[in-house]
Formats: sequence, C-alpha cells, structure tokens
Amino acid sequence: MTQDTDAQPIKFDSEWALRPWVLGGLLGLGGLLVHLLTDGNQDSRLMMALAAFVFFSGIFAAFTVDRTRWITSAIAAFIGGIVMAGLAWQAVDPKDWLADEDFAFGAGVVAITLSLPLFQAGFHRLRFKTPYRDTHFHIWTDIVSGAGALIFVGLAWALISILSELFQLLQIDLLKDLMGQDWFGWTYSGLTFGAGLGTLRNQLKILGTLQSVVLLVLSLLAVPLAVALVLFLAAMIFSGPDVLWQATRSATPILLSCAFGAFVLTNAIIRDDDSEMTKSRIMRITALILALGILPLTVFAAISMGTRVAQHGLSPERIWGLVAISFACAYGLAYVVALVRGRKAGWHDALRRANLHLAVIGCVLALIVALPFFNFGAVSASNQLARLEGGKVSAEDFDYAALRWDFGDAGREALATLAKSENTEIAKLAKDAVNQETRPYYGQTTASERREIANNVQIDVSDEAIADAVRDYVSSEVHTCRESCRAVEAGKIATGPVIVLLTNDDNPSFLVYERDSGKLVRHWQEYGKLLPPGTNAAEKIDWDGPIELRPFNGQQLYVDGVPVGQPFD
Repeated sequence: MTQDTDAQPIKFDSEWALRPWVLGGLLGLGGLLVHLLTDGNQDSRLMMALAAFVFFSGIFAAFTVDRTRWITSAIAAFIGGIVMAGLAWQAVDPKDWLADEDFAFGAGVVAITLSLPLFQAGFHRLRFKTPYRDTHFHIWTDIVSGAGALIFVGLAWALISILSELFQLLQIDLLKDLMGQDWFGWTYSGLTFGAGLGTLRNQLKILGTLQSVVLLVLSLLAVPLAVALVLFLAAMIFSGPDVLWQATRSATPILLSCAFGAFVLTNAIIRDDDSEMTKSRIMRITALILALGILPLTVFAAISMGTRVAQHGLSPERIWGLVAISFACAYGLAYVVALVRGRKAGWHDALRRANLHLAVIGCVLALIVALPFFNFGAVSASNQLARLEGGKVSAEDFDYAALRWDFGDAGREALATLAKSENTEIAKLAKDAVNQETRPYYGQTTASERREIANNVQIDVSDEAIADAVRDYVSSEVHTCRESCRAVEAGKIATGPVIVLLTNDDNPSFLVYERDSGKLVRHWQEYGKLLPPGTNAAEKIDWDGPIELRPFNGQQLYVDGVPVGQPFD
C-alpha cells in the first residue's frame, strides 16, 4: 500500500513581491498592540486574552497568508487566536481556581503548532487523503523559515545598535532612546520578523532544497544515537531498570528527550518519499533501530513516572506528565505496529502514514486537555487525601503546602477540610499551610529530608523559641541551608528585633526574629546595612568564628539626601 498522491497540494505564490511588506506591517502592528495590551495589565484577564489573540492569530496568518487565498487563512488564524485567547483568559485567573493553567496554555500552543502544517497541506479539505509529502514539506519549511526570520531579527537589532552608537558620536540620542522604549522593541521585532519571514516564504523552492540539506546534516547524528540506544538497552537487560531511579530523579525527561531525538532522526532519514531517502544501507538500518527504540524508551519513562506516583501520589504536574508520556508511548507503539505491518519493503510508507495520523490525533488531544474539561487539581487532591486517610503517608510527611498552592480551588477546599480534622496534628499542620502567604521552596526534597536538614543545623541562640523558628525557616527554605549550616544569634539592634545569622558554605543570610509571629523573616532593605564592607568577598570572612553584633560610629556619604556606599570611620 502506497501513500495517496492524487490529491493536489495547496499552491503558494512564490513570487508575491508584497509579502515581506504585508507580513512586516502585520507583525509590526501586532507587536505594538501586544505591548499596549500587556503593559501594566499582566493581571487583567481581558487584556491578556486580547494580547494572546493578537499574537497567535498574527503568527498563524503570517505563515499561511497568500494573495490567492487570504480569506481561508484569515478564518483559520481567527479560530486559532480565539482558542489561545480563551486559554489565556483561563490562565490569568486571579482566583487561581484551576491547577497548572500554564500547562493547559502550553498544550494549546502544541495544538496550534501541529495544526499549522496540517492547514497548509490542506487537511481541512482533504482529511486523511492529504499527501504526506505536503505535510512533511510544510513542517520543515516552517521550521527553516521561522528560524531564519529569528536570525534576521537578531541581525536587525545588531544593526540598529551599531547605528545608535554611530549617531551618538554626533550627540544624537534618538535611536538609543527608541531602543530603550518597550513599545519600540515589540514593534521593531515584529516588523523585522515579518519582513524576514515574508522574504523567506517567497523562496519556497530554495527552502525545499535547504530543508534537504538540514535533514541530511541531522541524519549524521542518527548513527551515534542508534549505537548509544542499543548499548543502553543492552545494559538495562543486565542491570535492570532500578539503576535509573537510583542514579537520577530526572530519568523521565531524559528518556523522553532521547525518544524525541530518535523520532526526529528517524524522520530525517526516511524523508517524505522513498525517492528522497538515502541509498545507504547503514542509514536505513539506523532508521529502523531508532524507530524500534522509541517504544522501550517511552515505556521506561512511563515506569519512571509510575514510580514517582506510587511514592508521592498524583499532582497536576504529574498528570500532565502522564498525558505526555501516554502520547509518546502511542507514538512508539504505532511505529512498532507500522514496522510489523509494513514488513521489509513497505515500512517507510507505514511510518509516514502513522506520522500523519498521529499528528492529527496529537493536535486534537492537546486541544482537549488544554480546555477546562478535566480538573487535574481535583483529581490530585482526592488522590492525596486518600493516601493520607489510607496511611500511605504520615500526617507529618504529608505535603500540605502543595494543596495550598498547587492544586487550585480543589486543593484549598481539601486543605480547609483537613484544618477541621479531629486529628490535632493534621489540623495544626493544615492550618499552618492555610496561613502561608508565599509558597515555600522545597525543591525536590521530601518532608522527611527537610526535617533532617533542619535538625542538623548547628544552632546557637538564647531562646528555644528562636531555635524552633530557625528549624521552621530552614525546613521551608531548604535551598538556604545544606550540610554545614549554622545559625547564630548575633544580638539585638536598636529597634529591638533579634538578628540571627544563618551561614551556609560562606553564604550568609541575615534574618530577623519576630516575637509576635514567632518566625524568622528577611528584611534585606531595612537591615542591609548590617552587612560588613566587602561582603561580596565573603570567602575572606571566617564564618565559623565568633559572631556578634557591635555598635558602630562612623560617617556616611549622602548625595542629595540619599546615602551612598558603605559607612566609614
């Protein structure tokens, strides 16, 4: 079975002289509108939604507009802009009722990106009769022309910077002043990107040749990757997959990155038609190995994620990871099925058909998960509560902060329920999380690891309440304290608060103990003068030595009533 080639691909006018001017004006105006809509309005749902509409509809139109079919391009760009505007409206939610809106917005970007070459190839008219060669051609020409336009933007900024310096020799600051204006940056970038893109889109035949060169260069990476995958999978047979989880907590993204690399390089070799493929037997075998290697890599990624879920339960971020891994596994399985069905002679065409079908499925799936049909925060909160009630996690180790900050309204409702729990320990810890004003930074540490770090701090203070405040601070800000962490009460300043110096590998933090709240807090601006001269050369100070707070009488340089520099004798 061969690819259907009867359908006519969409024709592009390769000699539209006005294209660079039209695209330059379109994207230049779009850049100006984006600036005007977003300037000081980052918290406005309406303004951010309008900005997303302008940005994405403009980009979509820039890649598809043609003088012979501008109406269909405008309609498609309008639909894409409306979708992204809705997702931006959802993401910029002051009440934060959904969890991980940024992931939903990213899924929308994926859907729009996948839909672009499908529209260019005429999928909206031809459906699955769309020739694969057209979709493949548009994917790579879009990449090449987009990258080329970005390079042109960089060159254009370099040129205007040089011209600015040139005119400054004559004490003319016009260009320098313009470059310092945000509105000019957005407008100039949009203008130059559109002009560069329009010029490149006028040369589709040349871009097609350049595409072949890019794929040829990419295919050179296929052999070492294939050899590495064979060695990796062979080593896994002897060592077992457990070594992956022991070696790194980043096994899942590493495995998915390798799978994506195998997918790209496989398609760099098989091209869009057998006549375009290399005649090298080694390269064809390499493509076969890479295509077969995608499934085990994605399966191992799924196992890695499953291990994390078993250990720590579900979270919105992990659910998004499971969605991505599921689709990656679908790609790996589809490639194996295509190789089996295509057998020796027809596996290239089978992979190409699979690519077209999977691109459509991926576009639809990304759009579905981007829309608020599924509340991943509610699913995660329910799972975490079940783990707590079932005893899979102790009350002390339970991540209450995640419910407060990461699970949306569903998480906060669950946390409020825990705060009323009959279990006094759970209720206390839940109330502490409810009262948090900022999200504590835990990194990838578990609750038990944070407690161990806090308990290992060398504490030298006069009051046990301050010692407890130190442990609470370190537990919630583990990045400030590691193995050699030391907390010393330096003394009181004139206004009364106690100063605690927290040192970690010659990196001091000055903290203030507030007796009313019983917490340590940072007040960099108010207490920054406590830093001795030369603190930027902290390695010259023996932070393990005696630490004390002494009175200081000196002088300070003032300019127009404002203190400048360090005080001096």
